[in-house]
Order: sequence, then structure tokens, then C-alpha cells
Amino acid sequence: MKIHFIPTTAFLASILVIWTATTQVSQGCAACGCTLSSDWASQGYSVEPGLKLDVNYTYIDQSQLRNGTGKISASDVPLESELEKYSRTSAVTLGLDYIINADWAVTLQVPYLVRDHATLGEDHVSLDTSSTASIGDIKLVGRYQGFTSKHNLGVELGIKLPTGSYTDNFKSGEALDRGLQPGTGTTDLIAGLYYFDNFATDWGYFARATVQTAFNSRNDYKPGTNENVSLGLRYTGFSWIIPQLQLNSRFANRDSGEQADAANSGGTLLYISPGVTVEVTKQLSAYVFVQVPLYQNVKGNQLSPTWTLSTGLRAAF
Repeated sequence: MKIHFIPTTAFLASILVIWTATTQVSQGCAACGCTLSSDWASQGYSVEPGLKLDVNYTYIDQSQLRNGTGKISASDVPLESELEKYSRTSAVTLGLDYIINADWAVTLQVPYLVRDHATLGEDHVSLDTSSTASIGDIKLVGRYQGFTSKHNLGVELGIKLPTGSYTDNFKSGEALDRGLQPGTGTTDLIAGLYYFDNFATDWGYFARATVQTAFNSRNDYKPGTNENVSLGLRYTGFSWIIPQLQLNSRFANRDSGEQADAANSGGTLLYISPGVTVEVTKQLSAYVFVQVPLYQNVKGNQLSPTWTLSTGLRAAF
């Protein structure tokens, strides 16, 4: 069904309010990249009752050392400070989206993380590495989109559960930094707002803003509040392929607590994400996106990716 409706000034203002009213975002891995809206990326937000399965694979290679808005070299890091060499993360996320009716739906996301990391000690010579592979923190989010007759304006509310490990070690036996653990150990609130529509024949767009903040701390660590804002555009004039473009932003507060590396956490990121969705069958679609940074402003010294790959399959039952 084609929808022709231009968003009101009030709606655009509400997006900006969510974007700016909360504190700057963060998570332990602030420089990891930005979150794609894979549900809209694959088939669009749906109002048809039923179950949808999304399997997403994301690869992040963090090997560029940055401070503020610029790249730095190892010589720029004082000898009394540890020097991170690289972090390579492969994440497979299983998403189950159950649409109860045109107004209500619930989504379950279960991530499995594989991460290799290397850090040089304070002498910048001794190397310590880690390899983790386990389930991360599970998210359960409900949404309501009954505000309009077109069901194209929705709100999200949910929680992130402390299911991921937060006690993994380097191979030397030293505790792995909390920001590199598969889980944070905390229970977090997730809230969001989204809108989607067509502004012309065969052209669609969406806007989505989410905020995630921890209710508690665990073992002297609390991840900073993080916020993601995404805008998307796609062309649906072809029979089986849909080119798309997303802008994904992330704002991150510093982590806190005695186990947090507060000085080297938090930041502001903006990514552009071109991609494509292919309709394999009426019930199955595949998508692939590449994220490239447009702007990065990290707090302290952090490893950042130069690109991120995200691909997946989405099936409707």
C-alpha cells in the first residue's frame, strides 16, 4: 500500500526533542559504530499480524586509534597509559518480531558475540590479548503504533537484560576491561520513537530515535546512557531490489564506576550507511549495508572502525 503524507512540523520537532533532550550517549564501546534499523532496512515496519525472524551479522574492525576528532599514533599515548592495538567483533543477532495486530508488537533480540582484542601494557611493549565468544545482553522491546489511521507513528519501550558475561579475562589472567565484555551486568531501560511514510511514488523514508540507560550498576561499573538516531531513504520502483541509504548517529556519555575506563569512553559518531535489500521470495528478503564514518568525536583515546559491515536475512511467517 502506498502512503502519501508529509510529516508535520510538530513531528519533526518531537524527533529533535528526543535527539537533544537526553544526555549524550554511551556504552562501554562508544566508538564501535552506530546501530542500523534493520527492520525497516529489510522489509519496512509492518502492520500485518504474524511472526518475523531476522538474522543479522555485523563485523566491526576497530584498528584506528583516535582522540577527539582526529587520528593519533602510538607515540601520542603516554607510556604510563595502556595502548589498545585492535578489537575485532563479529556479532550474530537473532531477532524475533511478533506482530499481534496493527497497533501492537513485541521484539526479542538475542546477540552472540565473538571478539578478539589486544592491548599493550604501560611500557607499550608487553602484549596481552583476549578472545571472547558468548551470548550478549538480550533485549525485549514492545511497540505501539496505533496513533494514526496509517499506523506509521510508533513508540517503543523495553529492557536490556544482564545475560552477557562481564567477568571475562585477558589470556594473562588479568580482568578484561568492562567496556570490552560481552555484557554490561546491568538492566537497562530502552525507549524510542519512530515514523515512516512515502513522500512520492516509489520513494519511502523513516526516522527513528532510541535511548538506552542503565537502571543500576554492577561490580563498580555503570555504562553511560546511549542514544541512536537514524534517518533512512529508499527507492521501491524496481521489482525485486530496493536501494537504500541511512544516516546513523550515536551519542555516548562516559561510563562510570571504579571499574570503568571513564577517561576513554563516550563520544559522538555520525555514519552514512548505503545498502540494498533483495526480495528473495514474498516471505524472505536479504539485506547488506556498509557503514562509513562521516564524523567521529571520541572522549580520550579510543579505537574506531573505518568501516562496518552489516548483513542479514528476514523471513515472514
